[in-house]
Amino acid sequence: MFNKRIVFWSACFGMLLFGVALITLGSIATDLKDKLEMSEIETGTLFSILPLGILIGSLVFGPVADRYGYKLLLTITCIFLAAGFEGVAFSASSVLLKSSIFLIGLSGGVLNGATNALVSDISDSDRTANISLLGVFFGIGALGIPLLLSSAGEKAGFEKIVSLVGLISLIGAIIYALTKFPPPKIVQNIPISGIKDFFRDKVLLLIAFFLFFQSSFEGLMNNWTTSYLADHLSLSQGKALLGLSLFVGGMVSMRLVTGILIRNMAPARLLAISFILLITGIAMVQSGKASIIAPAGFFLMGTGLANGFPVMLGLAGERYKLISGTAFSFVLAIALLGNMIINYLMGIISQKAGIGYLVFVISIETLIMILLGIMIFKNYKKKRL
Repeated sequence: MFNKRIVFWSACFGMLLFGVALITLGSIATDLKDKLEMSEIETGTLFSILPLGILIGSLVFGPVADRYGYKLLLTITCIFLAAGFEGVAFSASSVLLKSSIFLIGLSGGVLNGATNALVSDISDSDRTANISLLGVFFGIGALGIPLLLSSAGEKAGFEKIVSLVGLISLIGAIIYALTKFPPPKIVQNIPISGIKDFFRDKVLLLIAFFLFFQSSFEGLMNNWTTSYLADHLSLSQGKALLGLSLFVGGMVSMRLVTGILIRNMAPARLLAISFILLITGIAMVQSGKASIIAPAGFFLMGTGLANGFPVMLGLAGERYKLISGTAFSFVLAIALLGNMIINYLMGIISQKAGIGYLVFVISIETLIMILLGIMIFKNYKKKRL
């Protein structure tokens, strides 16, 4: 018999590792470029390998977790993640570096999806709250690596820090090898017809495309906030980075509040409050008053976006209890495609018309998400599987 509390905290450790995996490459990109004497094009290629690995990991984890359980999947994933970090730390060629970055992306995609699905599986009526609390650890991992590199990177060198993260990933493998997990939910391979049902389920498709825009919105904030504040509002680089930190801090704070203080709030009401916070934050950023109001607006946008994934994944997990992993693979893969596509389009818009159009793009995304949210709760019925 497994212990729900132990399983939950082990999932939180995996989500922390995903936060580290997602942020590390961007934090050391300049160091890697200098070490291996790479061109701008070669450096840019590295940033395309990571999301490709995450996408493949997101597609793979679900059917494996549903059929074979979580223990072996998470244990092997942490070993792969450790190998990826060690490869990045000590790579002497671009081929080894690219292979290592792909391993980090693949492992990160599995960890993100599997830990969310695992928490959904062990939750009863509090899926949204538990997934929110899980998300706090993503923020801790994402904020922790830049802080560690900035405080100790010059003395120790980025190689030692990244290597240390690899060793921590191996600790994760040991934790998962020793932890008792829920048994596999199905005893035979998932039939293709079951996956085809996803494309016929209107509610699941609405959830997937809500997350398409949710994920891209988060990606836009992570990738373009500093450019918007520095280039459009003429803030210093330090204040621009503060704006990004406030956005991440807003997400972490709201997920902590949801996971602890308002655990029993209905998902529809929680999402409505989130949209109010999001719209208020966008209005503050749009005001153009850079000194206090715009950075505070990014904090509110973080709080407004915080519950999108927990609410929607909670609904998907409730709807497909027997194949929750596969359902999560389906919606997360579509969400990642949204992140990649919309961020690419934002790059074109920024180049052609200027970074100032960022607020216009996220305003359109917010309107679409509101409409999708209304349709989801209007059509949502009891679970299918």
